[in-house]
Amino acid sequence: MDIARLQQEYERWKARAQEHVRDRDTEFRTISGRSVESLYTPLDVRNVDYLRDLGFPGEFPFTRGVHYNMYRGRLWTMRQFSGYGTPKETNQRYHYLLEHGQTGLSVAFDFPTLMGYDSDSPRSFGEVGKCGVAVDSLRDMEILFDGIPLDRISTSMTINGPAAVLFAFYVAAAEKKGVKPQDLRGTLQNDILKEYVAQHAWCFPPEPALRLIVDLMEYCAESAPQWNPISISGYHIREAGSTAGQELAFTLADGFEYVRRGIARGMDVDTFAPRLSFFWDCHQEFFEEIAKMRAARRIWAREMRDTFGAKDPRSWLVRFHTQTAGCSLTAQQPENNIVRTAFEALAAVLGGTQSLHTNAMDETLGLPTEKAAKTALRTQQIIAHELGVTHTVDPLGGSYYVEALTNELEREALETFKKIEARGGVVACIESGWFQGEIARASRKYQDEVDSGKRVIVGVNEFVEEGETLEIPVLYIDESASKVQESALLRLKAERRAADVDAALADLKRAATTTENLVPYLIRCAHAYCTEGEIIGTLRGVFGEYHEPAYSF
Repeated sequence: MDIARLQQEYERWKARAQEHVRDRDTEFRTISGRSVESLYTPLDVRNVDYLRDLGFPGEFPFTRGVHYNMYRGRLWTMRQFSGYGTPKETNQRYHYLLEHGQTGLSVAFDFPTLMGYDSDSPRSFGEVGKCGVAVDSLRDMEILFDGIPLDRISTSMTINGPAAVLFAFYVAAAEKKGVKPQDLRGTLQNDILKEYVAQHAWCFPPEPALRLIVDLMEYCAESAPQWNPISISGYHIREAGSTAGQELAFTLADGFEYVRRGIARGMDVDTFAPRLSFFWDCHQEFFEEIAKMRAARRIWAREMRDTFGAKDPRSWLVRFHTQTAGCSLTAQQPENNIVRTAFEALAAVLGGTQSLHTNAMDETLGLPTEKAAKTALRTQQIIAHELGVTHTVDPLGGSYYVEALTNELEREALETFKKIEARGGVVACIESGWFQGEIARASRKYQDEVDSGKRVIVGVNEFVEEGETLEIPVLYIDESASKVQESALLRLKAERRAADVDAALADLKRAATTTENLVPYLIRCAHAYCTEGEIIGTLRGVFGEYHEPAYSF
């Protein structure tokens, strides 16, 4: 290609376009604030070397996908984030979703469970079963998965601070069904670093929390090789208000920190890295989101091979789950959320996701109703079977705009890594509040654009209908779940062997003061029917609690 001639012709075209075209009175910027040119040409990707920067699907650097034939061979796993009320109620929802074509389960836990408290704790008052399912013990986990073959279903659990405890409950429930840990398939979110950065659901300070995560990585590498011990999550970073570039950089930086910790434990990187997975948000900025996922694959592959010395190609892969952006949904004109979610889901598929959750239209108002959840699932099925986008791999690869965005996001991420390193690393940036301040600034900038009308949100600051009323059903969780769980805890404590509970907790406390791997002790506590609150309380007694630093923005 004659670049000099192309440059000359482009300048000619641009001058003529300025004479004949008038842009709308708006700033052409992405949600993240990235300026968008009116036209992209080979000039914008002149430094791209196809084999070096793109390559072929299933081969380094995996920019175009982690599998050779992607969805021509197998569709992504279709999940709906499910969980509310009691384990019995949620179990009924799981059976409903599986009967309607869902291919994997995704467990949402209530806030007391996320924070390590039992349902009868004073801190749980008013929250039991409200934003997810309440799970207090192995008995609840047994009810939650009653009638579901744990050796044949893939389960994703969205929990972080007490993740090791809930995993122990799951392993114990499987063992009581005769299913061995090595036969379990699924993913534990277990990304505590992003909790300190964005979501704020933790149980312990960073160092002991990281010790538990490495314990799980080590246990899974040896005993549960099909289980992903971490889903390194950008989703909550984005939901907190970050830009796409911040989500990309902060998430990958967290991932690299987990890799460093595993290596420091003495593990060979190739024994645990193949089971690390990722979790991305997919927002409304269609092309930027696709480019973000492509950039993530390329950055991770290069860093894992060249910086961390991973030799197994599986260690180079960014395999990821995607959830459509909850923060993009509106309470006003909630039916519009179906459209928003559909485009976000399409971007996730074009970005090469391995697993996908589509938000229901009513999730700004409450937990999704069965009808809304089914519509969200049908959205995925329409994309998979009716649009033709699964026929070829990476159909937007080679787009001048998409490739330019991919390069920009990669450059931004690499610059951010240097800033993090200069500030002492990921944990130091958490403890100083740097991450939190960066996200807060981005969030405020976005909100200012919405409030001023510079950024249009349909049905919120434009195209508002006078006198519109909410006419969709809302799923309401009353206090009955709390009463059921409190009664169940009373029965459990009366029926279990107190001596077994005391012995298991005492051994866990002793082990926590050593460098032993704690996962086998947690599984023993689970089999003794220790409650989550008892287990976390025991560990808090050794590890202490964490208090977030003050920060300004």
